[in-house]
This record gives sequence, C-alpha cells and structure tokens, in this order.
Amino acid sequence: MPLIRPGTTVDSMVATLADDIVHGRLAADTPLDEGAIGNRFGVSRTPAREALRELNAMGLVQRLPNRRATVTLLTPKKMREMFEAMAELEASAARLAAERMSVQERQTLADIHHKSSNLVQRGAVEEYKDYNAFFHRLIYIGCHSDYLAELVTTIKYRLAPLRRAQFELPQRLHHSWQEHDRIVSAILEGDGLGAAEQARAHIAAVGQASTHFAGAEQL
Repeated sequence: MPLIRPGTTVDSMVATLADDIVHGRLAADTPLDEGAIGNRFGVSRTPAREALRELNAMGLVQRLPNRRATVTLLTPKKMREMFEAMAELEASAARLAAERMSVQERQTLADIHHKSSNLVQRGAVEEYKDYNAFFHRLIYIGCHSDYLAELVTTIKYRLAPLRRAQFELPQRLHHSWQEHDRIVSAILEGDGLGAAEQARAHIAAVGQASTHFAGAEQL
C-alpha cells in the first residue's frame, strides 16, 4: 500500500480505507493491524485505532473482543435496511424543506443545482461528489429540524463509501442530476409530498447503483 502523507486526518484515513474495501482492494477477512495502518498513513496507533472504530461503525470492519480487526462487507439485508431508512429520512427532510425553506434558501438551492450541470457535462466526478454532499446538506438545513438532519447525516456517513463509488458507473452523474432536478422542482413549488416522493426515488436509485460495488445482490 502506498504511504499517505503525514498529518492525514482520521476522516481521510477512513475514506481511503473504506474505498479500498468497497472496491475490493482489501478483501473480506483481511486482518487490519493498527501498526500497519499507522505506518501506511504516517500516523501513530491512536488515529489508526479511531479509523478502525469508525469503519466498524460503518459495518466495513469487524472487531471482536481480544481479536484483530478484519475486513467485512455489508450484507445485502443490512444494505437494504440502511438505504430504506435513509430514503425515509431524506423524504421527510425534503418534504419539510418544501414547506419551510425561506425564499433565499430556495434560491440558493436552485442556483447551486443549476450550476452543477456544468460538472455533469465535464464528467467532473470528484467535484460532483463534493457538490452532491452540499446539495443534500442544503436540504437538511432547509428542513429546519436539527434532529432530523442529525439522524439522516449519521446514516449517510455510514453509507458514504458506497455512495461515493456509485458515481463511477456510466451515466450516473447524469441520472443523479436529473433526480436532483425533480427534487428541486418540487421544493420550489412548495410541493411537500412531491418532494418526498422524488427524494425517496432518488435514494432508491442510489441504493441500486451502490450494490455494484459491494458484491451484493440487487436491493
């Protein structure tokens, strides 16, 4: 494994290791040693241990008492349940955003969404990933429910490696933008039920795309 520059944050360590697991560069049952991880990233055992803890919370690493951590993969059943929960929470956030967003919040969401079409045209996958996170964050803010935003953010974090990988599929950027467009249209129209329906359909599509990178059957 290549050495990652010293000073790497735990979040970036988690993202790198999670991507390695999702893409099969770290196979199931591969042992993960804190010392080896620390050497790879140029950090001490403490951040390496924290990275393993977060990977365990994501369901990508299994750590039994008094045993070394090993790579695991989300089962199809677990993935299905997590995406179902995420879909319902996203739908609730979108519905409330359609009902509660201020005029300025709606305008910001629309502006950001339309500007992102340039990323799709250029095939700028990495930039679109950042935009995608910001797009959903604007909806969570706009729903004006801190607790709901906290719940959906927690699940999104656990599914982050799979959600990032989906954009490597052909035409996924294009389809994602179209799904966002339907959500934005409903929110701008103040159509809460429509926004919820489109958000739920969007997450269902994300779940289907994500299974290609988890060795899982279709959800």
